[in-house]
Amino acid sequence: MLNKKMQDAFNEQMKNEFYSAYLYMAMAGYFQSEDLPGFASWMRVQALEEMTHGEKFFNFSCDTGGRTELLPIDGPPNNFKSPAEAFAHGLKHEKFVTDRINKLMDMAIKDKDHAAQIFLQWFVTEQVEEEASFSLILKKLKRVEGDGRGLLMIDQELGQRVFLPPGPAA
Repeated sequence: MLNKKMQDAFNEQMKNEFYSAYLYMAMAGYFQSEDLPGFASWMRVQALEEMTHGEKFFNFSCDTGGRTELLPIDGPPNNFKSPAEAFAHGLKHEKFVTDRINKLMDMAIKDKDHAAQIFLQWFVTEQVEEEASFSLILKKLKRVEGDGRGLLMIDQELGQRVFLPPGPAA
């Protein structure tokens, strides 16, 4: 069973994960309005992934006898100056999420909450992937800056991403 402090922290992180989905849907809307359907599709997939992350926190809390609380979510930014600015904002956000996950892990270690540690390890690993994805796309965008053909090639590449829900072991 999660202690009160850990349960509150998990509820806060669940909010952060759902905010991430909200942010990436806002970015999808921005990209759609910029006639970049591949970028928009990539962000929609990212939003779905973040929703599953929030659900993982919800389910773990329920499975451990905790009481979930859905907290208010602030509105995300909806406009960006460029695709690179959107991805830079996404990378900054993922670094924030990584910091929050690491602090949860520190709390679980301090409390000797082994179940929470095992649960959180998946997120620690996932955040490495999240930051790497945003960072790589941002580097590509900076490389092709000012080259519309390069931007369209990245758009086509990103449009190939499909949502794969995590398996039962994840």
